[in-house]
Parts: sequence; C-alpha cells; structure tokens
Amino acid sequence: MQPATTLKYTPFNAQHRAAGAKLVEFAGFEMPLRYSGDVREHLAVRRAVGLFDVSHMGEFGVSGAEAVEFVNRMVTNDVAALIPGQALYSPMCRPDGGVVDDVLVYRFADRLMMVVNASNVAKDFGWLDSQKPAGVALEDLSDDTALLALQGPRAADVLRGHVPDAALDLGYYRFLEGALFGVPALVSRTGYTGEDGFELYFEPRHAARVWDGLLDAGRPRGLELVGLGARDTLRLEMAYMLYGNDLDDTTSPLEAGLAWTVKLDKPEFIGKPTLVDQKARGTARRLVGLEAEGRRVPRHGMPVEVGGRAVGVVTSGAFAPSLEKAVGLAYMEPASAGLGTKLEVVAGSTRIPARVVKRPFYTQGSHR
Repeated sequence: MQPATTLKYTPFNAQHRAAGAKLVEFAGFEMPLRYSGDVREHLAVRRAVGLFDVSHMGEFGVSGAEAVEFVNRMVTNDVAALIPGQALYSPMCRPDGGVVDDVLVYRFADRLMMVVNASNVAKDFGWLDSQKPAGVALEDLSDDTALLALQGPRAADVLRGHVPDAALDLGYYRFLEGALFGVPALVSRTGYTGEDGFELYFEPRHAARVWDGLLDAGRPRGLELVGLGARDTLRLEMAYMLYGNDLDDTTSPLEAGLAWTVKLDKPEFIGKPTLVDQKARGTARRLVGLEAEGRRVPRHGMPVEVGGRAVGVVTSGAFAPSLEKAVGLAYMEPASAGLGTKLEVVAGSTRIPARVVKRPFYTQGSHR
C-alpha cells in the first residue's frame, strides 16, 4: 500500500476558504479551482482586474561569480543579454532538445531568480544541481515565497499608492524591489493572461496584509478572485503553453513554436546541437491553433484527423469566454498544419469539425 501524499497549502489557504472557493489538488497543493464561476472570473480579468494565488510556483535563487553563465547555459534564451531589473521567459532543455520546463529568469545586480512550474520543482532543482559548477550556489526559495498575480487593465489602478510610483511605469518583463502595502516585495510586470498586470513576490508572513490590502483597493475597481479554471482559459486564449499538456520532456521548443526563445547564436546551451540540426532538417510536428465549429470542445489527448487519416493530437482545449468559441492546441504533422486546414477532432465515437487558425486566439489583451 502506497503512503498517502501530504497535501501542501499556500499562505492564502485560509483566505480561499473564507471566500468560499472550491478547492482541489493541483501539483501537490490544495488550490482554488473557482470562486464565483469560471466565466465571471475570466471576464473580470479581461475587463477589469483579477487576483490569483500562484504561490504553488517554485522559485530558485542562483548566485556566485558564474551564475549568469550557468543559467545562460541551462536555458535556450539569452540570459547574458538581460540587465538588472529585467526578466525573460525561456524553455530549459535536455541534450536531446526535450523541454525540462519553461521558466522565468529574473536578473538582479548580484544574483538571479528562476521561477519554475509547481509540478516540476523537484525535477528542475535536481537537473540544475546536477549541472552547476563549483562556483555557483543554488537555493530553493519556494517555501519562503508567497506569490500573487494581479492581472487586468485596471491592475495598475489597484496598486497605485501602495507600491513605489516607479513600479507603475515598469515595462513588460521589468521588475523592481520595493514596498507593497508597506512590506518588502518584488513587483514584476509579468503575467500569464495576456492582460496588463503584475506578479508580486514577498515573504509568506505578510500574506494576510497584502491579500487584504489588494482586496480593499481592488473591490471598487471590480476585482474578482480567480481560480485555476479561469487561469487555464485565459492562458489558452493567448495560446500560452501549459507544461505537462503542450510542453514536456518529449517536445522541443521548435516544435512548440517557441523559436523566438531559442537563441542559436549563443556560444553554448544544453540542447543546442540537437536544435540546430532540427532547425536545418525541419520538425516532424508543429503545435497549431484549432478553432472548432459549435461549442463542443477539443480535449487533451483527442486524435486529430484529416480525410480520415490521423495527423496529430490535441494538447489543450477549452471554450474561450472572450471569443465565445471552442479552441485548442494540437501537435500536427507539418503537411496538415497550414492555416485554414479543415480537420476533425475525434471525440469518442463522434467527430468535432475544426480548422487550423492563427495563434493567439485572443488579440485584444491590454499588456504592454
């Protein structure tokens, strides 16, 4: 008999319960799936502002004289090009080009911070630790970090007066350290929704103060609490990747359409020889956007057929509230992946008619 897995809790668990959230297990944590309803929460982020607890994500500190060179070797994007106060998104690959994880890298004057997916904390830390040189220190900061995402066109209005003025002038993927409702925090203009917004890192002991401050400042501006359900539909409308669905150890960033994050002109990074070869020869499959006819939703794992022949598989799918359409992502053979290609998603004994469309599906986001 297997021992029971101990469920972890974020610093905001009591707040979720008080707000009446439906709580579920996700990546080993008890997390809010929804509060008032997925569509309401989704549209609040598109039209006003929403607050997400994303404290289940992992954070690693990287320091030492060779920290920048080390992280630059571990990810495909160009960490060396960052200036202090700047962040980037990047896949982290194995030698065979498979994606260990997709991460954020923050560059400070004296160190780096990597933000990793919740389900990959132990795997990523082990991979990084196995590759780091003697002059680099790697520290798991996850349990000592609370993380909230404030997303939507009114996000800056909610923070005004409660963060340094310079935080409200940050460009996309820029950050600073300063006071947030009077407590030390990292304020980052980043997000996973396609809207303007901020991700807020601080010590868990300040959880109640920051949460209450955001709710008090946000309610007059239409703030809604947002759970995992709406988080997924918001990211899918933008065709943002979800690790475990659209990316994993068997997919390459070139297959996933992430060539813009793969800097093949860097002198070295893990997976570079494989990706150079893959770019020259072409990939055997491509991640594409699908738009279904009607309201039936393509779901993860459903086969995709063209003319009765299997050509791919769905990785993510949902009904998109902003578009009132069913959309999805699928890996397909390149010959069948052209825009406008008509296809069928196999849903058990039935078929869902669909076609290949441009990504992202939603193009009216407020992020700068």
